[in-house]
Amino acid sequence: MRDLNIALVQASTVWHDARANRELYGTQVLDLAGRADLIVLPETFLSGFSNDAVAQAETMDGTSVRWMRELAREVGAVITGSLVIRDGDRVYNRLIWARPDGSISHYDKRHLFRMAAEHERYASGAERLIVELAGWRICPLVCYDLRFPVYVRNRFDPASQRLDYDLALFVANWPSPRRHAWRTLLRARAIENLAYCVGVNRVGTDGNQIHYAGDSVALDFLGEALVELGSEPGVVTTVLSADKLQAHRERFPAWLDADQFTLDLLR
Repeated sequence: MRDLNIALVQASTVWHDARANRELYGTQVLDLAGRADLIVLPETFLSGFSNDAVAQAETMDGTSVRWMRELAREVGAVITGSLVIRDGDRVYNRLIWARPDGSISHYDKRHLFRMAAEHERYASGAERLIVELAGWRICPLVCYDLRFPVYVRNRFDPASQRLDYDLALFVANWPSPRRHAWRTLLRARAIENLAYCVGVNRVGTDGNQIHYAGDSVALDFLGEALVELGSEPGVVTTVLSADKLQAHRERFPAWLDADQFTLDLLR
């Protein structure tokens, strides 16, 4: 592992307008060329969080995924955020992990937000994704996943002598009435999992008149903010220290006392 340069992009997503959002977020991403290894955008950043967006769902061969791949190549960094994607006869809230070499990975949101009937329009994902970047193991997740600590648990593998991940990452459209939960749970996930934790949320008011307060943040393994955005659009960068993470894990090896378990995930 080497130190990881990460950028958080917080903006007011344009409702149901992929072209406008590609211009909005693309301009900010281009400004980060040469300054970041990883650029994080919000959940459903090309449409807003909307059940009606299923009508505009693209495929993995569509314009938006192709745009992410080309943008990642142009800025020389991984770009991630979630899109509304149709795969066969199902539609997913799918996080895209676009690499500069043109390859992609994806994660389908496991926990669908039933209070907004997301589970009635979207299909649920089946498993977590762990990706590697600059020697870091990263677990990217989506919004409501944050509320489920068992699913997010950073387990220790005796065979490899490694924890599952070094950085937990959440992209979100998390409304401002629940901003205390957002801020609190991000810090809890960092502390309990002995890992860095990054959360990127949107700002502004969407087409359903739901307001978002932002509060995007990069936290260290103690839950302390390295950088934090307020309620206005903005972009921040920070460096995640590999040495500091390793030193903390050696000094405070709480995973040695963790409960062992497996997850039986049912659709």
